[in-house]
Amino acid sequence: MIETDILILGSGIGALSVAGELCKNHRKVTVITKGLKKACNSSLAQGGISVALSEGDSAQLHYEDTMAAGCELNDPEAVMRLVSTAPEVIREFIDTGMVFDTDEKGNLLFGREAAHHLNRIIHAGGDKTGLRVVEQLIRNLTTDVTVIQNEPALELRVKDGKCCGVITRAHDGKINVYKANYTILATGGIGQLYPATSNDETITGDGLAMAYRAGARLKNLEFIQFHPTMLTIDGKAYGLVSEACRGAGGVLVNRAGKKIMEGVHPLKDLAPRDVVAREVYAHCSKGEEIFLDITAVENFRKKFPTVTEICEQHGVNVDDGLIPVAPGCHFHMGGVEATSDGLTSVEGLFAVGEVACTGVHGANRLASNSLLEGIVFGKLLADYILTHPYKSVNFEDEPVTTQIKALPEKDEIKQKMMEFLGIVRHESKMSEIFKWFEQFMPDGRDFCKIDITKTTTEELERYNMLTAGYLIAKAAADRKESIGAHYIVK
Repeated sequence: MIETDILILGSGIGALSVAGELCKNHRKVTVITKGLKKACNSSLAQGGISVALSEGDSAQLHYEDTMAAGCELNDPEAVMRLVSTAPEVIREFIDTGMVFDTDEKGNLLFGREAAHHLNRIIHAGGDKTGLRVVEQLIRNLTTDVTVIQNEPALELRVKDGKCCGVITRAHDGKINVYKANYTILATGGIGQLYPATSNDETITGDGLAMAYRAGARLKNLEFIQFHPTMLTIDGKAYGLVSEACRGAGGVLVNRAGKKIMEGVHPLKDLAPRDVVAREVYAHCSKGEEIFLDITAVENFRKKFPTVTEICEQHGVNVDDGLIPVAPGCHFHMGGVEATSDGLTSVEGLFAVGEVACTGVHGANRLASNSLLEGIVFGKLLADYILTHPYKSVNFEDEPVTTQIKALPEKDEIKQKMMEFLGIVRHESKMSEIFKWFEQFMPDGRDFCKIDITKTTTEELERYNMLTAGYLIAKAAADRKESIGAHYIVK
């Protein structure tokens, strides 16, 4: 038994924001991550951080854009808390040494992305914002934070509705049992459940699946945002082409040069992501090639070094002005139901970042609100812990003897998810995907707890993918109307 005060699962911006605030107050924190500490979606984020700091902007305007993008399914109180707290939190972050892009006079530069009605996106290193933020948050950590890498979490330790830690498998195969007063899920989303995704390879819905087996309430799982522009060559996705490219003047066109978003939405190429993704998907489904025309973007290489590098690694010369694109899974608006302070329905268990569903994103996330959510709600969660003393219970973990059945390969899971639970869902086909999932349920009824000592890490990852996929299917079947990122047809 390894004892720690505060245990964080994951190492993205949400996790690091919590850890940074806690260690400033000399609290002992253990961060456990499935892979390397920078192997997270946050490090890959090319977009920026939306915050009402520019002249003429306000928390109210940011609130209105967030609610509109989310189809008013957002939690209004959570949204207002996010956007009104954000300016102060970002200023404090800058005071710790974070450097955002500025003009020659040192003023912050503000960009624009989809569904924002004015420029409010700040960036760092052009399209390297996520990585720069992660690096700064890591620099802000003190010796009170212990980071353990390459140690996947297997199961949350829960007794009588109370969480007191986690069971993991170390890189040498040893099973570790952790006891913690506060256990925080910061494991990211579900991107790797789909064949094309902007997500890190470690993001397989593990936090969602573990929380489900622990009895936590889940929310809005049907809402999955597909990014309209993944670099795509011969049907294979190779990386994200930032939405900021469209904010800077990029336009979606077909092979003949026709602008495909004309007449589709008043905001055209900067329409909400679900609208743009469906339009690109519709053209691709008919066998058309779609490109991002960047000829109108000045100094593209300087503004978008990451996109340039990804393109040229795969034989696409950005100087030609056309980048081949198609949609890919990007962000999960749903997750473990949590307050803006990170509390879940399970005592002692908290959630922050993409694995959490605080209600701020509604049916469709507003561009660049995700990094903001991780930083702001990470700080709020830390503040809650600092002001709410808690001591977890002691108990022995009860052995579980149920074993998994033979599982499908990851590629099969991904193909099924895209076919039945992708950008367009078909109500008439839902029974098919449920039958497919049911054959892999150990007891024939549910994706229940299993004997993790007789399950490899890779098998458990596939089991978690199936669990998360099944839960998404249930949520999608329950919501009969199309709204936001959930688009269902008869």
